[in-house]
Amino acid sequence: MIIDCHGHYTTTPPRQQAFRDAQLARLADPSLPVPAPPAIGDDAIRESVENNQLKVLRERGGDLMLFSPRASGMEHHVPDPETARVWARASNDLVHRVVGLFPRHFAGVCQLPQTPGGALDDATAELRRCVEDLGFVGCNLNPDPSGGHWTSPPLTDAYWFPLYETMAELDVPAMIHVSASCNPAFHTLGAHYLNADTSVFMQLVQGDLFERFPTLRFVIPHGGGAVPYHWGRYRGLAVRMGRPDPSDHVMKNVFFDTCVYHQPGIDLLHQVIGPDNVLFASEMLGAVRGVDPETGIAWDDTKRYIDNAGLTDEERHKIFETNARRVYPRLHARLTSEGR
Repeated sequence: MIIDCHGHYTTTPPRQQAFRDAQLARLADPSLPVPAPPAIGDDAIRESVENNQLKVLRERGGDLMLFSPRASGMEHHVPDPETARVWARASNDLVHRVVGLFPRHFAGVCQLPQTPGGALDDATAELRRCVEDLGFVGCNLNPDPSGGHWTSPPLTDAYWFPLYETMAELDVPAMIHVSASCNPAFHTLGAHYLNADTSVFMQLVQGDLFERFPTLRFVIPHGGGAVPYHWGRYRGLAVRMGRPDPSDHVMKNVFFDTCVYHQPGIDLLHQVIGPDNVLFASEMLGAVRGVDPETGIAWDDTKRYIDNAGLTDEERHKIFETNARRVYPRLHARLTSEGR
C-alpha cells in the first residue's frame, strides 16, 4: 500500500474562496453582513478532486492521501479569533466531505484556528471535534501564526502545552506547517516553508519537549527543510551546547516526508535520516507543479525518486506504508478495520 502523508485541498470549488474573501472584507468593513459558509454540492466537490488529486494519485500508483486544507490558505496571520474559528471549521468540514465521498483514497488532517499570540483553546477544541466527531487522523500545526515575523514562542515553550496534551490524549501527530508569509523578505513557498521546517528542528534540539511528552509525534515536511543537508551542523551544535545527539534526543519523535523534488535530494534524505524516519509524500498539486524539463518527470512525482533511490524492498515498504501507520495510529486502526 502507498500512503501519501502530505496532501492539501488546493482545488476547492470557487465558492469556498468567495466565502473567505467575504470574511476578510467584513473584517475591513464591519458594516458588511456576516457571511455564511457556502453551500457546495457533492458534484462540485467530486469534480474538484476527481480531475485533480484523485486522478494523479491513481495515475502514479498511490492508494491513499492524508488530506488537509490548503496550507497557504489557512492565513493564521489574520488576528480575529472568531474569523479563525469559522474559517477552520468550514475548511475542515469541506475536507471531511471529500473523505466521505472518497473514503478509500483520503483521510482527514485538520487545520487549527490559530492566531498570532492567541490562546490555544479554540485550536484544541477544533482538534478534538475533527478527531472525535469527523474521524480525522492528525492536524497541521503552524509554529509561526504571524506569517513570517516569528512572534510566537518556540514549540518547546509551555504556551503550546495545552495543545500537546490534547494531541497526546487523542494519540494524533501534527505536521509542522506554516501558512502564507506576510514578510516580503520570505517567499511563502521557497523560503518561509523551509525556514519553518529548519527552525523548528533547531528548537527541538535546544529543548527537552519529548521528555515531558514522550508520545508526541511531529512530521516535518519538505524533506525536513535544510536539516538533512546540514546534519553534521546540528550534531556539532548539540555537542557544543552540551545537548544530546539529535538522533537520540529528537528523532524518536520526529519524522520527515519526501516532498523533495529531485533525485539527489531524496538520496541524501534516505542516506542521512534513514528509512525509519521518512514518510512518503508528494504534496502534489501544491507548491511545485509541472514537469522538470531535464528529466521529463513531474516535479512532485516523488514515488519515482524513491523507486530509483536504491532502497531494499523492506525500506520502501516502511517509507510507503508502515511508517505512516505507525505515526498515525488512528489511520492504522481505520485501515485495519477495513481489511487493508
